Amino acid sequence: MLFLVGLGLGDAKDITVKGLEIVKMAKRVYLEAYTSILTVGKDALEEFYGRDVILADRDMVENDSDSILQDSKNEDIVFLVVGDPFGATTHTDLVLRARKKGIQYRVVHNASILNAVGCCGLQLYNFGETVSVVFWTDTWKPHSFYDKITANKSRGMHTLCLLDIKVKEQSIENLMRGKKVYEPPRFLTASLAAEQLLEIIQQKREKGEKDIVLAEDSLCVGLARVGADTQTLLACTLEQMTSVDLGPPLHSLVIPGYMHPLEMEMLKQFALNDSVIDMIETLERNSEHSQS
Repeated sequence: MLFLVGLGLGDAKDITVKGLEIVKMAKRVYLEAYTSILTVGKDALEEFYGRDVILADRDMVENDSDSILQDSKNEDIVFLVVGDPFGATTHTDLVLRARKKGIQYRVVHNASILNAVGCCGLQLYNFGETVSVVFWTDTWKPHSFYDKITANKSRGMHTLCLLDIKVKEQSIENLMRGKKVYEPPRFLTASLAAEQLLEIIQQKREKGEKDIVLAEDSLCVGLARVGADTQTLLACTLEQMTSVDLGPPLHSLVIPGYMHPLEMEMLKQFALNDSVIDMIETLERNSEHSQS
């Protein structure tokens, strides 16, 4: 059988008891190593599990899944995923490939950023569509994530922004030459994501657009290393976020929509400074007036 086991968000010990039991008795154990990362490396997992772990990069999972599924009709094979196994469409694709081969599968769920984002105090059922913010290049600057954020905000919904990661990526030059030379890992930060959003806002202003839902003083929340001992949460304006260093990856960014008083009270705990607290309290007063 193929087992997809969620690892949670922190370190080696965040695996569930059920997941650990399966890992210990499986024939082979793979670690998906490109849609997300833990705060510890493969060595720490191997030490805690007491067995070898095989790194599965994008090329292996997407183009050589047969090597992962090999013998899984007769043996137990484990595919480890940071967070929850179905947090990325890649893993759904792996399940579909297994089913086509007549291979049974089982999933062991765990926490992911999609539910752990509630640590910032914003209610999970008030979140709209989750968006992915990608690294811009000199020639490629998509705006689709901005449009989805503003659509959520217009409906009063919060937006979780998952920030791009580049692991084992090739430069265009090396890709064209067929060279297996990879770029150093890169992780989009909350500050850079805020910069990209502000650039889009400025472009829309220059085009004369008036109904701009986001602005430099819009409230946002930066999250870093959620689930780890060094977890960091910070509430501030988009403009302030561009100058904030939340430390090592992984980062996420949240753009709040309409907030309940309890949500605003929680956000105060993570405010960058007193001016942000004043801003949240102003939102509270305005909310009370609109309801009365």
